[in-house]
Amino acid sequence: MKISAFEVFVVGTPPPHFGGRYWVFVKLTSDGGVTGIGEVYSLPFHPRAVEKMIADVCERMVVGADPFQIESLWRRIYSSGYSQRPDPSLMGVLSGIEMACWDIVGKELDRPVYDLLGGKVHERLRSYTYLYPKPDEEERVYSDPDLAAERAGEYLAQGFTAVKFDPAGPYSAFDPRQLSLEALERCEVFVKRLREAVGSSCDLLFGTHGQMTPAGAIRLARRLEPYDPLWFEEPTPPEVPAAMGQVARATTIPVASGERLTTKYEFSALLRAEAAAILQMNLGRVGGILEAKKIAGMAETFYAQIAPHLYCGPVVGAANIQISTCSPNFLILESIQTWGGFHSEILKRPIRWEAGYVIPPEEPGLGVELDEAVARAHPYEGEALHLEMSDHPE
Repeated sequence: MKISAFEVFVVGTPPPHFGGRYWVFVKLTSDGGVTGIGEVYSLPFHPRAVEKMIADVCERMVVGADPFQIESLWRRIYSSGYSQRPDPSLMGVLSGIEMACWDIVGKELDRPVYDLLGGKVHERLRSYTYLYPKPDEEERVYSDPDLAAERAGEYLAQGFTAVKFDPAGPYSAFDPRQLSLEALERCEVFVKRLREAVGSSCDLLFGTHGQMTPAGAIRLARRLEPYDPLWFEEPTPPEVPAAMGQVARATTIPVASGERLTTKYEFSALLRAEAAAILQMNLGRVGGILEAKKIAGMAETFYAQIAPHLYCGPVVGAANIQISTCSPNFLILESIQTWGGFHSEILKRPIRWEAGYVIPPEEPGLGVELDEAVARAHPYEGEALHLEMSDHPE
């Protein structure tokens, strides 16, 4: 079997843009007519450039390759151009290609991917969601602790047993910084109000995006500890694991990190620095499904858990489900609400969510099929990137 063709879809998400402004999908087709779908997560280039990057790699290295030879193909792409290091742009492209290969392999063997990586460990997967604004609220749910507490109660009523929120303020190109006393107070009030609203029925996941210095993060953590969050997410930037380790050793709150890391090599450094107890790899950036499985296995030796990250489209979500289903140290899965809206519309069959849990699919491959008509009907026409940082110091 050989890969004979590829196609790239850059899909603009309609309002409210939950999951980002656009999603980038890669479709591979074998010479036997079997197709596989993958997703590339948040490269630091406009998707016009990303589309060309994907085409370059596919034309040089993927077309004509055997989709079953995933390990060999991975090494060749990873090492192309004498790079051989965890470059997030190349790894994002590789992740989407690798994911699509697994989809083809699973369909050829008529098995879900998780059955090819050790088999089902979990019959259902606990999930969480961010607190998202309703159409008439703009973004007040991110700054109003009472509204956030009300929203947390609504998600609890739907069946969620964990919610995430980030009241620390904008992240900027000039971070890390010390949060102001006003920001520290806002964060503490947020957690207090949410804990009062949900009691012990719901875990609180405190999200940040590397805004703080280690000293600043420790100051904030001490304010949050009385409310027992399940995790403190990426309190310092991802580039210095030892700095995050300082925070982890200074607080009783488990530190979670990994959405901006790629490959087993960067996660190994995170684990060796004792910087995180919960690993949040994004399968559209980390190097794909097999790389995520290696990281999950490595995490087991540190008694660390995995909680795959999702702020993109449902194909990464489907890959997250596959790796979570077959990993003993799975903790919780990120959902974007209940997988409805455009996350459902762009698939021929939506991801199955029931009362706070995702049910792993029995269908072969990734278990999802892209609705190409919907994808083609929503081209991305904007100029902004998937995510943007503030360009001035906060």
